[in-house]
Amino acid sequence: MTDPAALIPAWQGRIESVLDKYLPLATCEPALLHGAMRYASLGGGKRIRPVLVYAAGRVLETPARPLDAIAASIEFIHAYSLIHDDLPAMDDDELRRGRPTCHKAYDEATAILAGDALQALAFEVLAGELPPNNPHGMAVIHKIASACGSVGMAGGQALDLSAVGQPISEATLIKMHRLKTGALIKAAVLTPAILRGADPETINHLGSYGDCIGLAFQVHDDILDETGNSDVIGKNTQADRALNKPTFPSVLGMEESIRKASELRDEALFHLQAMQGDTSCLAWVAEYVISRDR
Repeated sequence: MTDPAALIPAWQGRIESVLDKYLPLATCEPALLHGAMRYASLGGGKRIRPVLVYAAGRVLETPARPLDAIAASIEFIHAYSLIHDDLPAMDDDELRRGRPTCHKAYDEATAILAGDALQALAFEVLAGELPPNNPHGMAVIHKIASACGSVGMAGGQALDLSAVGQPISEATLIKMHRLKTGALIKAAVLTPAILRGADPETINHLGSYGDCIGLAFQVHDDILDETGNSDVIGKNTQADRALNKPTFPSVLGMEESIRKASELRDEALFHLQAMQGDTSCLAWVAEYVISRDR
């Protein structure tokens, strides 16, 4: 069993090279748009979603190379979502990954177009790079598309915007973040299994693991927004409070939020224990998402 502390940084470096390969050169016209796409995608971030793709593939003994397209497409979608999430019409943030947000580094119109183009690039990569003889390729594309649409990430963002300044229950908050944050994380875990044609039991356990760590990631994000250091996190803290947006600490309290993150981690690990294969890297991620400082 490989040491995750060695393997995960290798995957993080790998995805950086893969993203760079698929992105248009900033010297190619329209250069401003291509520069913004590269700015938003490269040189920062935890790369949790691509790591999950490779880690789930490891459970199924799938090497990294066939998973590069899935990992890159999911990270391009994540990058586009951050561009749009930071816009004045959304969260109006000026700092992301320790540097100006895309619409501040470029301009608002270019940022919108960069996000649009990154989403299109994600599916261009999938359509062009998934093995044409694999009967499960269309199911992979469908899973990723649904995870970022109105019944996934975009739908969760819509619920988030409508909840500003409104009283909200824990159940509604969980539903919102299972869509906004959790859907794409779950897709990252499931798509290697779908591509491999894994058995239903494996897919069910991986899906439940993805549900748990997706929500745990958001709970811990909300905790960091209240307690973290913006210089470490790379974005402005207490931003949700300033916008009067509901968070897990504001709904549950800080102590209960910390407890909930730990419970979700434990549940994720339970599902891994029920599986065959090398789950050590997925277990590492489950621990990491609730202990990280950024």
